[in-house]
Amino acid sequence: MTVNVAGIHHVSAITAQIERNHHFFTQILGLRLVKKTVNQDNTSSYHLFYADAVGTPGTDMTYFDIPGMGRTLPGVSSINSTAFRVTSEEALHYWVKRFDDNNIAHGDITERFGRKVLPFQDFEDARFLLVVDDGTGIPYGTPWTETDVPEQFALVGLGGVTLTLAKPAATENVLTQLYGFKKVGTYPSPVAGQRDIVVYSSGEGGPAGEVHIEERHDLPIERHGRGSVHHVAFRVKSVEEYDAMIAQYEALGLHTSGKIDRFYLKCSRGRPPQRA
Repeated sequence: MTVNVAGIHHVSAITAQIERNHHFFTQILGLRLVKKTVNQDNTSSYHLFYADAVGTPGTDMTYFDIPGMGRTLPGVSSINSTAFRVTSEEALHYWVKRFDDNNIAHGDITERFGRKVLPFQDFEDARFLLVVDDGTGIPYGTPWTETDVPEQFALVGLGGVTLTLAKPAATENVLTQLYGFKKVGTYPSPVAGQRDIVVYSSGEGGPAGEVHIEERHDLPIERHGRGSVHHVAFRVKSVEEYDAMIAQYEALGLHTSGKIDRFYLKCSRGRPPQRA
């Protein structure tokens, strides 16, 4: 049984100020707090899950609470930005005004890989992107309506991640040989003199199924801190596919954590055979 991932399941990051983090995601971005638990590897730390109205897989942004965490020093071997989907360009203009009204740092509306996007940052300088999804790929999540964000402008799920790597070959091999991603195109790097960014797509396609690979040779290895991304998780559709994916890991000789039961999800942590 050969298994391809169906898209992104969740993205997990680090915050040093969990109360401000909660305010940002629920009161500014209008997401729902769907689960409040603890980091099961360190139960003294909160683990919060923000998602759509019903916690649809592929809409979750989660945070580990690590008070006193230092500043992130950006670099390679990192997930440097996380995107969220909106359904129209009109929504981007709504978010520009909302960010301005709430003193949220943001860039200009521009285009990336043929889609309109709006970059922004939170209070810990974490890098995010709003991307317009035309609805032809992985379905939208269910907007959370118990917020002051109008339903037509709501965030409707994760919209892909961008990995910054010095040596992307090992990661690209895992994406294509293990997870079944397909290379679907490239677009120019926003940094002068750097190689084009490569886009890989999974599942039904669209932003929610994408990993963008940015190759950089002018940066040190990132030092993780507050606001940095801890991991991205990909999803499969059944326990049978989960078991088959573990077998695929083993067939390729990749090291994993083995099966982990998080009670509300099952996972296995793996990594490329060399540092990327």
